[in-house]
Amino acid sequence: MENSFNLLFYIKRIKADSEGKANIYFRITVNGRRSELSIKRKIDILKWNTQAGKAKGFSEEAQKINTFIDIIQNKIYKIHQNFIENNIPYSAEKIRDHYLGKDEAQKMLLEIFEEHNKQVEKLIGKDFAAGTAERYKTAKMHVEDYIKKDYKLNDIPIKKVDHKFITGFEYYLKTVRNCSHNTSVKYITNFKKIVRIAYSNDWITKDPFFNWKGRLKIVDREFLTEEEIQTMVKKELHTVRLDQVKDIFIFCCFTGLAYADVKKLSQNNLVIGIDGEKWINIKRTKTDTKSNIPVLPTAEAIIEKYANHPEVTNGNRLLPVLSNQKMNAYLKEISDLCGFTKNLTFHLARHTFATTVTLTNGVPIESVSKMLGHKSLKTTQHYAKILDRKVSDDMTVLRNKLNLKSIQESDSEKNKSGKQG
Repeated sequence: MENSFNLLFYIKRIKADSEGKANIYFRITVNGRRSELSIKRKIDILKWNTQAGKAKGFSEEAQKINTFIDIIQNKIYKIHQNFIENNIPYSAEKIRDHYLGKDEAQKMLLEIFEEHNKQVEKLIGKDFAAGTAERYKTAKMHVEDYIKKDYKLNDIPIKKVDHKFITGFEYYLKTVRNCSHNTSVKYITNFKKIVRIAYSNDWITKDPFFNWKGRLKIVDREFLTEEEIQTMVKKELHTVRLDQVKDIFIFCCFTGLAYADVKKLSQNNLVIGIDGEKWINIKRTKTDTKSNIPVLPTAEAIIEKYANHPEVTNGNRLLPVLSNQKMNAYLKEISDLCGFTKNLTFHLARHTFATTVTLTNGVPIESVSKMLGHKSLKTTQHYAKILDRKVSDDMTVLRNKLNLKSIQESDSEKNKSGKQG
C-alpha cells in the first residue's frame, strides 16, 4: 500500500505583523500526519495566492519568493522520490528532517553484518573459531541473496527488518537454498545476532525477533555398532590410502575427536595423565573448550602404527590426516566394501564414541560430555536419547522372543495333553 503524500505552501494571515506581512510555511502531509516548517520569508498577505501557494504577480519580490519556493519544492520532491525508489519507510517528519539535514544516516543491514564479520575474523583464535567466522560469512551471503531476490535491492535499512522479513528469510532458506530445518534455524540465529546489535545500539526501537521462535529438531544421529566397528577393523583393504583413512576413522571412534581436532593433533597433545596412562589434551576448534581423553588401546595402537610416517615425522603431527573432503570420499568406498547401509561420514566416528564406545559401556554421561568438549550437558543428552531408543528396540526384540517362547511352550503342553487323552 502506497503512502499518501502532499506538499503545501501557505501563510498564517492571523499572525501577520503590523505591516500586514506574514511568514510563509510549507506543510508536508503523509498518511494524514503533518509536519510544517517556515521558509524564513515574509510576504504581504494581499500579495499571496492561496490557491497556487505562491506570490501574486511578476514583481521582482514575487519572482524571488516564487523561485525560492520552487527550489524548496524540488528538494522535497526529490527526497520523497528517493525514499520510494529505495523502498525506505518515511513519514512527514522524516522528510522534513531530511530536508533540514537533521536525519541520521540510515543504518543498512548488510553494512552492519559486514562490520560484525570483520570483527569476528580479527578475533579468530581469541574469541571465535575459524568455523564460526565462516558460518557468519555464509549467513550474510544468504541474507544478501534473499534481499536481492525478494526486495530487488542491494541492501535495506536495518529498520525495515520485521517479523515478515524473518519468516520470509526462513522460507527462502528452506525452499530456494534447500536448507534443512535445523540448518535454516542456525543461519537465522546468526542473523539474529546482527539485529540484536542494532537493537542494543538504538538503531531500531523494537526487536523484530520477539515473536519468532526457532527450535531445533532433534535429529537421530547415526553411529556404528560394536559389530560394525569390528567389521571395519578386520576388513582388509586393497590400497594403503584406504587403510590409512580407515585407521584415522577408527582412531576417532575411540577418542571422539572431530575432524578439525584430529587434523591438528601433535605430539604436544599427548600427555601422561594422573593415572600414569597416555591422554590426549586438546582445545576443541569449534568451541574452544578443553577436552581430556584417555588413549584407549585401539587408539594407541594406531598412533604407534603411524609413528614413522613421513607426514608425522616431518610435520610434528600425531597422525597423517587427509583433507575432510578426501576422507569422506574414501569413507564412502570403505562403507561399500564393508557392506554398510549407513551414510558413513567422518563425523559419524564422534557419534560412535559417544554411544557405542562410552555410554553403552556404562561411562557416566558427565564424563562423556567432558571428553567430547561439550559446553552443555544437554548436547550430550541427545546421544542418551538415541540409546534409549536402541534399548526400546532391543526390548521389543526380546519381547517378541519371549512371546514366541510362550506360544511354543503352550503348544507343547497342548500336544502332551492330546497324547495323554
